[in-house]
Amino acid sequence: MRKLSDTIERLARLKARPEGLQPAASGLQPLEIVGSNPGALTAWYRTPEKTKGAPPLVVVLHGCTQNAAGYDRGSGWSALAEDYGFAVLFPEQSRSNNGNLCFNWFTKPDVTRGSGEVLSIREMIATMISDHGVDPRRVYVTGLSAGGAMANSLLATYPEIFAGGAIIAGLPHAVAGSVPEAFDRMRGHGLPDAGRLQGLLAAASPHKGPWPTVSIWQGTSDSTVADTNAGALIDQWRGALGVVDRPERVETVDGQERHIWVDRSGREVLDLFLVRGMGHGTPLDPQSGYGEAGPYMLDVGISSTVHIARNWGIIPSFEKKTRAAASAGTGASAATPGRPESVKPESVKDVIENALRAAGLMK
Repeated sequence: MRKLSDTIERLARLKARPEGLQPAASGLQPLEIVGSNPGALTAWYRTPEKTKGAPPLVVVLHGCTQNAAGYDRGSGWSALAEDYGFAVLFPEQSRSNNGNLCFNWFTKPDVTRGSGEVLSIREMIATMISDHGVDPRRVYVTGLSAGGAMANSLLATYPEIFAGGAIIAGLPHAVAGSVPEAFDRMRGHGLPDAGRLQGLLAAASPHKGPWPTVSIWQGTSDSTVADTNAGALIDQWRGALGVVDRPERVETVDGQERHIWVDRSGREVLDLFLVRGMGHGTPLDPQSGYGEAGPYMLDVGISSTVHIARNWGIIPSFEKKTRAAASAGTGASAATPGRPESVKPESVKDVIENALRAAGLMK
């Protein structure tokens, strides 16, 4: 039974909720966490009305200044979940933990296995499995910015829990231990080399089994989290996933580059979506039917929500047709929206340098 002090603390956090869309209005339900909650986080969830068997679960982590309901509305995750029969879980930060509502990815106790915020989220997932019947073999995590960095730390500290993760404008695990260091890493300063990054991942858990797949999303014009962090994320995961430094191939998807790494069996285990000209935020395409543009929710003609879910195999891999008519009859040679078109692979360093040149920031 929940302790009275825990209940009082939870009610206080609810009362202190930032103004804006409230979870109840969005159809999210409060999750009563079974187990410990050392990170003092709140949780909201939604399960599908109709499902065949145990549904998959997607854990969604908002960015700074955001809350669960606002990020859900902007990203469209629960609407997609309802249409395709999977569950969603939205951990939520409070101002008592972080004044800007950021997940504390730069505080060591909060990103250490068995403690802090990562353990709180681990307990939320356990509750969803035990109380709401989700499939423990199909648990995924995604997040934006501080939420993306925390998603990466969850993949690092509890890799046995997740089948895959998607990091949007995030940072590598355990590269900062304070607020000043966090700002330096966000600017791309002081990032460790590949060997050190892989050592930090190896030290995060005793895991010896298969690793989750990792998808990285980054805008080339992001002035909040430098795109060098995308390269550092790839370096951190290359060793564990058993891939080489250069991608196996590059595809054009909805006009953006998807760089793909495969393991020895030929399975896609790591990818990078590099969104040209995009600033800091989650890539959206409201014409997909999912998501709504707003602060840090950016209409750039590609839905990260839809593509992430497709890549995980929790929604069908179908050809998007909503904008196909717009390009019909133009006579221009272009990829069909949603259909990959292969191009010559480049290294991550080449990709980022080319993007900087295109923006006039590098000769």
